[in-house]
Amino acid sequence: WETCWFKVELSIPPAWAGREVHFVWESDGEGMVWRDAQPVQGLTKEGEKTSYILTKSLKESEPHSLTLYVELACNGLFGAGKGSMIAPPDPDRRFTLSKAELVVFNRNVYELLVDLEILLDMAKLLGEENQRSFHALYTANQMINVCDVTDPSTFPAARDLAAAIFSQRNGESQHTIHAMGHCHIDSAWLWPYEETIRKCARSWVTAVRLMESNPEFTFTCSQLRLTSVFWQAQQFEWVRSWYPGLYAQIQHFVAKGQFIPVGGTWVEMDGNLPSGESMVRQFLQGQRFFQEQFGQICSEFWLPDTFGYSAQLPQLMRGCGIKRFLTQKLSWNLVNAFPHHTFFWEGIDGSRVLTHFPPGDSYGMHGRVEEMLKTVKNNKDKGRVNDSALLFGFGDGGGGPTQTMLDRMKRMSDTDGLPRVQISTPDRLFSVLERESSQLCTWVGELFLELHNGTYTTQAQIKKENRECEQILHDVEVLSTLAVARDSAFQYPASQLQRLWRLLLLNQFHDVLPGSCIRLVVEDALQYYSEIRSAGAQLQEEAVQSLCGDLLQPKAGSTESTLVLNTLPWERTEVISRTKPAKPETLALVTVPSMGYALVREPLPPLQPVAVRKQEDGSVAMENGVIAVCLDAMGRLTSLRLVDSERESIPDGCYANQFALFDDIPLYWDAWDVMDYHLETRKPVITLLRPLEITLAGGLRGSASFSLQVGESSTVTQEIILDATCPYLRFLTQVEWKEAHKFLKVEFPVQVRSTNATYEIQFGHLQRPMHWNTSWDWARFEVWAHKWLDLSEHGFGVAVLNDCKYGASAHGNVLSLSL
Repeated sequence: WETCWFKVELSIPPAWAGREVHFVWESDGEGMVWRDAQPVQGLTKEGEKTSYILTKSLKESEPHSLTLYVELACNGLFGAGKGSMIAPPDPDRRFTLSKAELVVFNRNVYELLVDLEILLDMAKLLGEENQRSFHALYTANQMINVCDVTDPSTFPAARDLAAAIFSQRNGESQHTIHAMGHCHIDSAWLWPYEETIRKCARSWVTAVRLMESNPEFTFTCSQLRLTSVFWQAQQFEWVRSWYPGLYAQIQHFVAKGQFIPVGGTWVEMDGNLPSGESMVRQFLQGQRFFQEQFGQICSEFWLPDTFGYSAQLPQLMRGCGIKRFLTQKLSWNLVNAFPHHTFFWEGIDGSRVLTHFPPGDSYGMHGRVEEMLKTVKNNKDKGRVNDSALLFGFGDGGGGPTQTMLDRMKRMSDTDGLPRVQISTPDRLFSVLERESSQLCTWVGELFLELHNGTYTTQAQIKKENRECEQILHDVEVLSTLAVARDSAFQYPASQLQRLWRLLLLNQFHDVLPGSCIRLVVEDALQYYSEIRSAGAQLQEEAVQSLCGDLLQPKAGSTESTLVLNTLPWERTEVISRTKPAKPETLALVTVPSMGYALVREPLPPLQPVAVRKQEDGSVAMENGVIAVCLDAMGRLTSLRLVDSERESIPDGCYANQFALFDDIPLYWDAWDVMDYHLETRKPVITLLRPLEITLAGGLRGSASFSLQVGESSTVTQEIILDATCPYLRFLTQVEWKEAHKFLKVEFPVQVRSTNATYEIQFGHLQRPMHWNTSWDWARFEVWAHKWLDLSEHGFGVAVLNDCKYGASAHGNVLSLSL
């Protein structure tokens, strides 16, 4: 990930006067040309960006000698994987500069080649039943006959033949493709965050050069304009900080309407795992940035590359001023083809957004005839709408659109036999779709991606830190707000909280929080979480001191007390643990009001203490007057009863809290996928290292612990806890994980009959089937949830809760949590 600098001294021969002169650079690594201390051109061989235009027509008054600098990165477009793209980076990989030349560019030959490419593609792809394919073929043949490669004066006549066929217009009913320049850049993936900053600069400066060199592409009514679509406020902020000169140029083209910020969020976040509040903050920070920097908010939400879309997103979008949504990721479904490309998407509260999937099923098209025909053929909503999007340009640092892509589409703007192609904008596309929307279908609920189910579980530490940091920031804001309400002199830490939120939101990018990134990114992410923890703890302490400082001061003659805070919006009665220096831990049963605090001097006596007893067979029974449980020597639940009803939750002969190990060998995307066939490899974890032993004998708390061996060399140690008055059993689980290509789950078979399980999502819940009746049901063999999943029938149910997990499954009568 190092970069190196080349100083390039150029001298253009005087004999090249009037010619177009390019500086050509080809290397394995991505590069950036600097001129007069400013970035001027991105260079990426895989993105067909290998030259910098020095002059379109060399004039005597122009400098013939100049100095450039090339910054070259030691990574390719997709990182530096050893042997394959998604393999870990190769630290010994060498990068080569293979060409550095000063050349004359023959634009007449280039234009002739583009003409021929379009005609030959029409001839090959329109089919023998289409008259236009023969028209294109014979025109190309005539051009070859007319053109003498040794005599440039014959080129115009050949080009006139091509122009004649391109000028033959379509009928009014032809499908219209709204082509939008596009440059998808992952904020971190196969490269670290720092490299993304350089990728943004390379790509965006290339787009600015295109806008400068295509002045005819300005929007006036139905004329064409060159439009590049970018999103992610975080990336704009990076460029603003690191490349202020480039950022000023971007602001200029935003004002002209050519450089269009879309998306509305701080980063292109994961669409499943962030909490509801985190998703709101993604929109808040993104929209605020766009408003402050560009004087506008986004009316479209673009999230083309994340791994599924929560059913809560439509409500959040509408609440943040967005009523349009674009993605294409569901075209990656492994089992079922999604039935629409343009439709209304309805969330769990009934909110609806107009949604469009580009029918070409890509966000990196190249403006070719084949892609235009696929866009029309593939469109699943023919007859309902007659317009669709095509996103073109190289992504992930590839520099976005090229001049060749634009020149191809100019020739296809309104050519008989091909769909009508216009360089457009998101607003123009969606405005047309809104006018055509009366016959559109509605999809209700989540947009579930039938692929990459492993990302709900991969990199467990990142998942844990995300959940805990979300809770820390929640608590800081609650306590700081209460402190302001009580004491107007308290300074609400708005700027500090914004900085911490932006760090957390950055880590919710769709290749970081899911765990589908290289180790270097994980290390960066864990460092950011550490910063949030440290700064959050300090802010929390300051708020508590302001809110309750007088209560924390010891008073002469007063009984020793403990301050307990509750940042949740309901009264809670729970057993807490009190630790003091050089003294043993003590327990207390306390009641704390909603969003408040209590000073605990004398702990409450439990109405019924926890009873714990060990049976002769090594099993342990615990009861607290609310629930009664029985655990076998391996820590498995053999009985879980509600005391009042005597209703048994565990089926006869079954074990809950059963750990199970599966093989995890996906077809390709190792960190992303878990395939359905992993279910055929289930092996219960039954190798006992330490049998169940009572660790707390009852009273306010009863507990027992045990250890198991998992696989070849991993261990699970668990303490099972029952507190007084508590309606649930807690499992404190520590896994020492040393396995490769294995998947650990914990299973809870329950004696409840229901066709659907309920899962918590952002600000709500969602039901999914317990059966596999259809391919749509079966494709959800591994799903995501937030803090709980529940299986209930009328009057009775069992829920599995967690504090740091997202992967889950429910089938038959078994609830499983993926660890």
